[in-house]
Amino acid sequence: MTEHSRLLRAAFKAELSASRKLSSERGISLDAALRCVLEANAGAQGLAQLLAAREVAHAADAQRKHARAISRTAARTAHLNKHEGATTPWRAWFDGSAHPNPGRCGIGGLLTGPAGERIELSQSAGYGDSSEAEYRALIAVLDAAVRNKVSGLTVYGDSQGVIEDVNGGDAGSAVSLKPYRDQARALMARIDGVTLRWLPRHKNREADALSQRAIAAMAEAS
Repeated sequence: MTEHSRLLRAAFKAELSASRKLSSERGISLDAALRCVLEANAGAQGLAQLLAAREVAHAADAQRKHARAISRTAARTAHLNKHEGATTPWRAWFDGSAHPNPGRCGIGGLLTGPAGERIELSQSAGYGDSSEAEYRALIAVLDAAVRNKVSGLTVYGDSQGVIEDVNGGDAGSAVSLKPYRDQARALMARIDGVTLRWLPRHKNREADALSQRAIAAMAEAS
């Protein structure tokens, strides 16, 4: 590293500003002005010691920034793993909509496999509220998985209520949803290695689009 680079690296913003002012006032080069400012600030310790101390501080700051970057990356990974979990051979997404709520239900689902399998579901699902629509979408995806003899499956949905209802105990669950819950659990029992996970709506766009397509088709047919 050249002396010019060391001076620039060591200087604080206020010292750089002061050196520009000194250069203008005295008609000297910026390098000379910066050296004058730093020597004045170094005082009895001398310029060399000031530069060495600031190099140490600069290295420590770089280490702190690196550690923060690693921490942010780890936090993002943990956040993703919280929603997505470990990768499984088969993955599925489901979404259900009721228009209005309650109203006509449209369901969407997507099932993908390790060999490039891709099964899309987009269909009307009778009349009900949004929770019933979500449950019907989940059941449709699980039924498709059973029919295709799927093993090792993670199912994602953005309905936290339905996810918690299936994964949780019966205490506190809505009585009106019990038939759906029982059906979903029965299908899950027929799939080896199945996990049901919640994920944010913006990560469930394909299933949402398929459910909206079903709603649009019903509107056109009416």
